[in-house]
Amino acid sequence: MSAGMDILRAGGSALDAIEAATRLVEDNPADHTVGFNGYPNILGDLELDASIMDGRTLESGAVAAVTGYRNPITLARRVMQNLPHVLLVGAGAERFAAEMGFAHEGDLLTDEVRQQWHDHLAQMLPAETVANLPQQTNLWELVQLATDPERTRSTVNFIAQDAAGNIATAVSTSGWAWKYPGRVGDSPIIGAGNYADNRYGAAACTGMGEMAIRASTAHSVVFYMKMGQNVATAAANAMRDLNDLGGRYLSVMNLIALSATGEPAGFTSQQGKTYIYQTADMPTYHEAERTYVPIEQRWK
Repeated sequence: MSAGMDILRAGGSALDAIEAATRLVEDNPADHTVGFNGYPNILGDLELDASIMDGRTLESGAVAAVTGYRNPITLARRVMQNLPHVLLVGAGAERFAAEMGFAHEGDLLTDEVRQQWHDHLAQMLPAETVANLPQQTNLWELVQLATDPERTRSTVNFIAQDAAGNIATAVSTSGWAWKYPGRVGDSPIIGAGNYADNRYGAAACTGMGEMAIRASTAHSVVFYMKMGQNVATAAANAMRDLNDLGGRYLSVMNLIALSATGEPAGFTSQQGKTYIYQTADMPTYHEAERTYVPIEQRWK
């Protein structure tokens, strides 16, 4: 976070600040939910997602299911700046990364995380199945056994407002641990995991991305602010909307939000969760408890 604040204090843009801050998390091998050394999918492949949005123009860029490239947030920004598209996925995103001069690093997992992946699957599946996962024809069934709804669906979210009043958001993740190959959550989906509009504010989500996709949660927060609600009321209403979702799978949700006037808010469906924020007149960041909004959980 300090890297982003340094840029803002020097008069830099919100976009530059959130990209710099996000890259630090993506490069941190101790964080297994974002970027390098994140938890892989069920086949042991690390697939990364990210998005970035400019609240001044409503331009955005995103990538999903990217393998072999360490900083998807920077790649997402290049999509926004260099293409008429918003979202690139898989092989197309990787081709674009190469054209942009990004270094392909191959396997981005340490031996420690690869061992965690193997040990987790070994607890759930027969040894012969684990040894031959790519050849399985019922991977869709196996992923339901191997996926732990409580282990990780975390993401890094940043929202910044610069001296010119421009707001930007960034979201980056390695996604759901042991997910089905090609699964994409809310992080690279504009309106679901990420939305920014200078006129009203911004929001970003982490949790069970499928829920945020179905409810357009990040956009809902901003839309409620557009309707005249303050940031706290808007975020609470977007969280409560998730209780209207039907279906078999509902889990946790967290979000952060910022109003156009610079008021932050954090919400969660898990008690005791926190978020951090820092304003221009604060010498360091403040860690605040998120407001708790209960969401019915079910996993059938």
